[in-house]
Amino acid sequence: MTDDTTDTPGDDQGQDRAESTTPRRLPVTDVSLVVLIGTSGAGKSTFARRHFLPTQVISSDFCRGLVADDENDQSASAEAFDVLHYIVGKRLAAGRLTVVDATNVQPEARRQLVAIAREHDVLPIAIVLDVPPGVCAERNRSRPDRRLPAHVIPRQHRELRRSLRGLEREGFRKVHVLRGEAEVAAAGVELEKRYNDLRHLTGPFDIVGDIHGCRSELETLLTRLGYTLTRDAEGRPVDAAHPAGRTAVFVGDLVDRGPDTPGVLRLVMGMVAAGHALCVPGNHENKLGRALDGKKVNVAYGLQESLDQLAGESEEFRAEARAFMRGLVSHYLLDGGALVVCHAGLPERYHGRNSGRVRSHALYGETTGETDEYGLPVRYPWAEEYRGRALVVYGHTPVPSASFVNNTVCLDTGCVFGGSLTALRYPERELVSVEAEREWYAPVRPLITDAPGAREGRPLDLADVAGRRTVETGLHGRVAVREENAAAALEVMSRFALDPRLLAYLPPTMAPSATSRREGYLEHPEEAFLGYRADGVRHLVCEEKHMGSRAVLLVARDGAALERRFGVAGPGAIWTRTGRAFLADEELTGAVLDRVRAAAERSGLFEELATDWLLLDAELMPWSLKAVELLRRQYAAVGAAAGAALPEVLSALERAAGRGLDLAGLTARQRQRAADARAFTEAYRRYCWPTEGLSGIRLAPFQLLAAEGANLAVRPHDEHLAWIDRLVAADASDGPDAPDSADGTEHQERPEPRKEPVLHRTRRILVDTEDEASTAAATAWWEELTAAGGEGMVVKPLASLVRTARGEGRPGGLVQPGVKVRGREYLRIIYGPDYTEHLDRLRLRALGHKRSLALREYALGLEALDRLAAGEPLWRVHEPVFAVLALESEPVDPRL
Repeated sequence: MTDDTTDTPGDDQGQDRAESTTPRRLPVTDVSLVVLIGTSGAGKSTFARRHFLPTQVISSDFCRGLVADDENDQSASAEAFDVLHYIVGKRLAAGRLTVVDATNVQPEARRQLVAIAREHDVLPIAIVLDVPPGVCAERNRSRPDRRLPAHVIPRQHRELRRSLRGLEREGFRKVHVLRGEAEVAAAGVELEKRYNDLRHLTGPFDIVGDIHGCRSELETLLTRLGYTLTRDAEGRPVDAAHPAGRTAVFVGDLVDRGPDTPGVLRLVMGMVAAGHALCVPGNHENKLGRALDGKKVNVAYGLQESLDQLAGESEEFRAEARAFMRGLVSHYLLDGGALVVCHAGLPERYHGRNSGRVRSHALYGETTGETDEYGLPVRYPWAEEYRGRALVVYGHTPVPSASFVNNTVCLDTGCVFGGSLTALRYPERELVSVEAEREWYAPVRPLITDAPGAREGRPLDLADVAGRRTVETGLHGRVAVREENAAAALEVMSRFALDPRLLAYLPPTMAPSATSRREGYLEHPEEAFLGYRADGVRHLVCEEKHMGSRAVLLVARDGAALERRFGVAGPGAIWTRTGRAFLADEELTGAVLDRVRAAAERSGLFEELATDWLLLDAELMPWSLKAVELLRRQYAAVGAAAGAALPEVLSALERAAGRGLDLAGLTARQRQRAADARAFTEAYRRYCWPTEGLSGIRLAPFQLLAAEGANLAVRPHDEHLAWIDRLVAADASDGPDAPDSADGTEHQERPEPRKEPVLHRTRRILVDTEDEASTAAATAWWEELTAAGGEGMVVKPLASLVRTARGEGRPGGLVQPGVKVRGREYLRIIYGPDYTEHLDRLRLRALGHKRSLALREYALGLEALDRLAAGEPLWRVHEPVFAVLALESEPVDPRL
């Protein structure tokens, strides 16, 4: 059973029937539907003009004129009221005070207006102008445009008088009756703020989750938050104040289940009374209050514990507790509307609204109508659909740890069930928790299960990824995932990928630069520089493209770091672009991670970034470390076949030429093919070298993606490269120096050799696209790299995240985060040994789809990092990560 009352206290309800000429104060809620009721000529329009803005008043006469060009054409009344109801609905949906100026003496007319008010969860308020019929008739006679039959006004007045006693039953929350001309003339309207409207309070706030009688944990949490407790003569806490003037806000469920419901009530009531706290009701306060009022309730879910504990308190205390719980307002708007606090969560359409439906949702939330395996109702996941501007902070449904979802956060972390008591510092968005002293009440449903994501209150669900999906990103709008692509990604993720709790990011694909028209080239830096210049990007960084495979590393500072943040113990993980473990050898994986961890420790990055884990984007070399089978099957086979066949072909041609046949052209062609085959073999062999353990392995990080609470990928690339240089330098300095003896002389023993460096620097050059000398220098650097057998370079905006400006015929949007410019010899591996002979055909390659794919995957990757930094639950982080993997199955030329 739910409480169907609104947040309007009783002294503002009820029908005012006093007859007096004393000036009347008519309180009107600032967002409400005011229905003027009176016979024709009672002065409703004059009253409305005097007390409300012209835009707030919707007149039936005006609407009649809209549809009939004649405000007195009664034949147009039905259409006119259709228009009136439509306008009223639109204004109420926008949260605007709206006044209806019509006779409204008939119950059916009022019923429709009350229904519209209820639909939009605002209070319907009636203002009745009960003016004698004779006065109304005289006023109508003085209007040349108004000619009413003599029976109309008496009939309307009779209908009005019959209606007076039933207006509250019709649903009006406030009824003001003005009797006679003098009372109407003397009345004044005073706008009142809604009781939930505390937008003028800007904090800072400390919002505390469900307490459930855990008074000791509440004391500990308030002390940790910096509050000073005040105790009574018996040593009981009766108030708490913060020296910096912060205000505590309690999300309800103060009572039931725990060991000291009276103690919690005494402390919270004292804080509220002293102005040090605010409190909204929980469903448990609602039920306990009704029980204390003697109403019949189902005594379950810890209610008996509260009743037993309160029985030991004085009648005065119980009365104070009843009054406190009755006076709680369903939810509060704070900080200019940027913060909403309630018990069970609240969709945006209910923020600041006032109705039984709003109060019920704020107290109990919404269910799907189903029950889970424990017989408990399944909560409707409103937060997953929430897109409102205000941060909604709530409790009600216990979760193992608090996390942000779509600008909402649930603070019920199951203290009474042995979990923790959690508070949110606002506006800092910092979560502070204290552990429960013990399990005070056994939960029906376990607080924590082994399912991935369950510790955040929402395990991964097949429905999150199956079928056609749309993922909202902050940088690129909605990104659609086709059903067939989702199915392919699900196959990879379920069979081959790492534990999804670790898989916080997948790197995007990268598009090549625009196709070059230079003789002998398919790709050239010139097109990359011109393309970025056209996008308004002046400063670029060109980074060496390493001869390895893309790898993402999650590195833990200590053994428990990942357990604390990701729920999986271990040193970390290394994975590929498709989420698979990069190395099959776990010991080797651990060794690589240890080297990165040690370098991060020595370089001070953990301290500087205030984190105990790092997420890095890197190249792991050699290419043969991961792609040895690909090399054998696809590249080595081609080289071996050419090496075996072409010498025999050339030998046969030479013998034929010796017999006088003119085969010069064919021989030259085959010689070129042999040279191309040798160049092809030399090209792929540069990517292969033997490794043994860490020996021979090279890791070239080029970007720090994330740390605790931070998406680092949006930081400028020069910052990233500076961090990476520190890591590389720290790794290069690894290994013992020759130790000194106790007396200051050197030991004679030979020092241990330094370890072979694993981390390698990413060479780079900065470019100014408006400086020809700068672009020429970068081009020469690229030519030098590729002539020496290098793969090429990646050209990126120095600022990392860049948008094109709107206007000048451009819609604006994300700029490519990087384009690759590959060397001539490397492209032999991609397009074949003799690709240079087919450049005209290859220049027709279509890049549009690849570029679109790169931008979508980039936006999804940054979205995942944003959600990770915000502390959102696993399923939210996993959603864009899975989408990146799904997009990888879109058909696109793999050579691009």
